[in-house]
This record gives sequence, structure tokens and C-alpha cells, in this order.
Amino acid sequence: MEVDLSTLAAHAGARHEHGGPSATPIHPASFYLSAGDPADVPYAYGRHGNPTWEALESALGQLESARALVFASGQAASLALVLALATGATTTAVAASPGGASLGARRRFVLPHDGYYGTRKLADLLRPLGIEPVIVDMTELVSVERALTAAPSVLWAESPTNPYLRVLDLRALATLAKGAGSPFVVDNTTATAALQRPLDLGADATITSLTKAVSGHSDVVLGAIATRKDSIYDAARNWRANAGLIAGPFEAWAALRGLKTLPLRLARQSESALALAEHLVTHPKVARVHHPAVDPRSRALAERQMSGGFGPLLSFEVRGGADEADRVVAAARLIRPGTSFGGVESSWERRARWTSETAPPNLIRLSVGIEAVADLSDDLDRAL
Repeated sequence: MEVDLSTLAAHAGARHEHGGPSATPIHPASFYLSAGDPADVPYAYGRHGNPTWEALESALGQLESARALVFASGQAASLALVLALATGATTTAVAASPGGASLGARRRFVLPHDGYYGTRKLADLLRPLGIEPVIVDMTELVSVERALTAAPSVLWAESPTNPYLRVLDLRALATLAKGAGSPFVVDNTTATAALQRPLDLGADATITSLTKAVSGHSDVVLGAIATRKDSIYDAARNWRANAGLIAGPFEAWAALRGLKTLPLRLARQSESALALAEHLVTHPKVARVHHPAVDPRSRALAERQMSGGFGPLLSFEVRGGADEADRVVAAARLIRPGTSFGGVESSWERRARWTSETAPPNLIRLSVGIEAVADLSDDLDRAL
């Protein structure tokens, strides 16, 4: 049955059984009663499976027409996927590559230069294990192609990027990855599957921090992988179980509850973020605004590969330096200071306060919530 995204999200992961509970139960068990061969029962030990995880995974999978896995955090999901790709999972692209290269050699990761800094930091931490991060401007397709053809690699993109909100041509990147026999991963945290489906554009897997917009209430730390490749799914699931990168059942339940209103929240947040970005473009105290729709070329690309809005994020550079940006953040009455994004309450921060971030010292990233846009605009103007 073809239904609207908001209808799908409201029902995804639910089991409509006669006499069953109206809400997905929380299963906090650390083990399940069993004897004999553990393969004969659906659950044996808590690290290998949990019905509450599976309800959330089913819902996420329905949104992406894929199989999903949930993890303790977005970084845990990234770690599992890096390890899966570096130690033996295969994809159609790799199998079809010249010489049939295996992913055992795929320890070279081509990463975006302006994406989430935590991904670059994770790759750097894994250097002693043979992981080689290669940083590239992914709007320069020639540079991406050169990096992919220099040695067997994994292409790891992010769109829109965080915190610059640049839109990458995912279909073009997928073509380059396929030509080089490279697995293609997209960090879809900023858009989520409600606004963008990278697997439809050629990606082999997506990473999403459920901590952000999917859960939506700033009370959960979780992450997820989605893929249509059984080999990637199986390898990542194996790493999750054996490395203990597992989600808590309470967190999974809360994220599933948040997912049900994701399309509704993102529609409101996207509309407000666009209005605030357009307002700030002409503000005398603002030197530059970053948002997918501010530049006409970026907007055209975003409209081709996204639907339902451009997401809840924007960033802008205050005229002056770090001190001026800090004073702006501190002056707000409604917008809360702090990291993360996607929650129902607006929040912002000067990104360069994190030592690993490469953003300029005067850049503020704003996560727009569900408040009235007029109230947020007034708060912005007062703070500036």
C-alpha cells in the first residue's frame, strides 16, 4: 500500500495485532530463557538482539527501503561500518571492480573536508590499525575521482555537510565510486531519510545519528546504519555484537516514539530554518550565511535529491571574531546554547569552541526547533 511519508512514519515498526499493545513494549532483559542450541530461539543473550531494537530497525528500514541496524551512538555506527568495510564486507561495486579487489584492502577512506569533524577524528584514531583517511573537497569531482583511483578506497560523503550545509551531488559521487570499485557511504544525519534517500541515489550504506532529528527531543544518544547489501549488514551486525556497540532498549523505544513525528517536525523546522537564513542574509551584523537554499546552484541540486525541505540547520558568520560570536550566543533568550541539533527546542553554538572543528572562529551553527519563527527571528535580532 502506497502511503505518504508522514503516514508511514506514524505506523512504521508497529505490530498491529489483535489484543496486542498499542505502543511498542520496552524489553530491558539482559538474557532470554533458552537451552540447547541458541540458534533455535529468536533471542538468547542481550548483546545479540532485542525486540525493542528490532522495532526501531524495522521502522528505519521501511523509511529507506533497506535493512537497518541501531547502535549505541552515531560514532558507534560509524566505527562498526568502518571496521566492516576494512575487514571483509563486499559490495556489488567492489566485486565488479578491476581485479575483483576485496574489502580486506579497503582501509583507505576518502572523507569530506568540511563534514562532521567526529568522523575525521575517528579515522585519525584508527590510523595505528591501518586506516588511512584522505581529506577531499567533494564538490570538486575531479579531486574525488583522483583520490578514488589512486588506490583501493571507500568513499564516505555527507550531504548537506555539517556545519557548512553544502550540498554534494550524491548521484555523481555514486557514479565515481562505482567506476573505481569503491563502496559508497553517505552520512545522512542532517537530512535524515525523511528528506533524502541516498540509497536511491547509488549509496551502498547510510549513517544517521539518531541522537539528532530522528529522536528529536534531545534525550537520546543512538546511531543507525541502513543498507541494501547483505554483506555490509552482516559484517556490521557482527561488529556490533562482538564489540558491544549496542543500543539500550529504553533509548531505542524513545527514538521510535520520536520517529513517528519526524516528517511533521522536519517540515516545520525546514520552513523556519529557510526563513531565518533568508532573513540573516541581509542582516548588517552577519558576514555570511550557510544554508542549502541560499545559493541558487546549491538550491537546485538540493531540490533534485531532497524532498520535503532542506533540514533544520543553518550556520552564519558573525562580523568580528570569536568573542563577538560568543556574546551573540550568550545573549539569546529562547535559543539555547549547546551542541547537537535536530531537537524541538532551538539551540546554537560557536562551532570552533571544539578544538577538532575546522570552522572559522566566528561561525555559529543554529539548529531551528518548532517554535514560532517570528519569536525566533526576534530572539536572533536581539542577540545580534
